[in-house]
Parts: sequence; C-alpha cells; structure tokens
Amino acid sequence: MFAVTLGLSGARSLLALVDALLRPETLSGQQVAINAPQATNEAIDLLRQLLSATQLVAWGALGLYLLWRGGTKLAEIGLPRWPRSADLRWSIGLATLIGVPGLLFYLAMWQFGLNLTVQPSTLGETWWRPITLTLSAFGNGFAEEVLVVGYLITRLRQLGMGENTSLIISAVLRGSYHLYQGFGGFLGNVVMGLVFGRVWQRTNRLWPLVAAHTLLDVVAFVGYALLRGRVSWLP
Repeated sequence: MFAVTLGLSGARSLLALVDALLRPETLSGQQVAINAPQATNEAIDLLRQLLSATQLVAWGALGLYLLWRGGTKLAEIGLPRWPRSADLRWSIGLATLIGVPGLLFYLAMWQFGLNLTVQPSTLGETWWRPITLTLSAFGNGFAEEVLVVGYLITRLRQLGMGENTSLIISAVLRGSYHLYQGFGGFLGNVVMGLVFGRVWQRTNRLWPLVAAHTLLDVVAFVGYALLRGRVSWLP
C-alpha cells in the first residue's frame, strides 16, 4: 500500500532534502512550492490540479477498500457515512491546537536555517485558484488521515503491535513525506502525527482529523495565496 502512496512520497522527500543539503545555499535560502503551476495553458493547468486532488482522494479510498475487503467496517475506524455535530468542534479545536504553534515553529526553524522557504501556493490569480486549493487541501487531509492513521494503525494493531509503537510509526511516516520542506517540516508533522494519532486512538473518530487537516491546509494554501507579497513577516 505505502510503496505506491505516502511511503514512496517519504522516500522521494528524503532524497529531496539530501539534494537541498548538498547545494551551496542554506536551506532557508531555497524555496519549495506545495501547489505550483503544472502547465502554461490555464485550462490544462486547471485539469492537472484537479487530477492531483483526485489522486489523493483515490489513495485514501484505496486504503478504505483494502480495510473493507479485510473485514473492517468503515465505522469501526471512525469513518461512518455521516459525521457527527461534535466532530466539527473537535476539528476546529485540533486545527487551532496544531495551526498556531505550527506556524510559529516553522518560522523559528526557517530563521535558524533548518527549513526551506515553503510556499504553499505559487498559482497565478485565476478564478479557479481558491477551488483547486480547497480541493487539494481536502485531498491531503483525506489521504493522510485515512492512510497514516486509520489504515496504518489498524493494520499494526492486527499484527499485534502496541498502541504506543503504532503511534510512533504512524507519526514518523507522516513526518517522512514532509522532509522535502526541511527538518522543521519533518519534526512539526511528527508532532502533529502524535497528537492526531492519539486523539484517534482515544476517540475512534476519524472525521474530525480529516476536517481539521483540511481546515489547516485551506488556511495555509488560500491564506498564503492572498497574503503573499502583502505582509512583511511571511517568507
């Protein structure tokens, strides 16, 4: 499963970090974009952005299908057909808990030269930019939380692994595919993985994690696109 999804992304991110370290510039002097143009033609770029978001959703759906084929009902991993009203409160709380300290941590690591300059979006000002960024945010949230939390920890449980060990493996995997951002991206996402994974282990609710992750990325992607070049403190 992970050899064709997020595990492969982790290996590629590690190589990207090594490549960045071998360059003469410091990490903070280098830039990396999360959502970048994928074509010079606007219509083709739109379609490719939509395909990228679709691929992420498909990765998460594949994980759910494999769990279902193995006899695990989706409600058993905290993903019933419809979220509960309490899930919204959990998602806002989690997004706030991770988002504000996460931004401060990123800025600190960037100042110390331990992180690349991360540009959440370098897309041009088109009518569809907010739409594709929001879909990308949902794709990230759905794929990551389903695979790294719901799928992986469930499989590790089935193999007889303890909750703490499973949690650490899940968090390190989450951090690994953010290595392309630098050491700050890795450490920040490991912490996020520990928090999100423990919340899921205690509540068995996956929808709040998906929603919180989506909210975090929407704020980062769309907010950065709106503020880029307009505020002095944003790299």
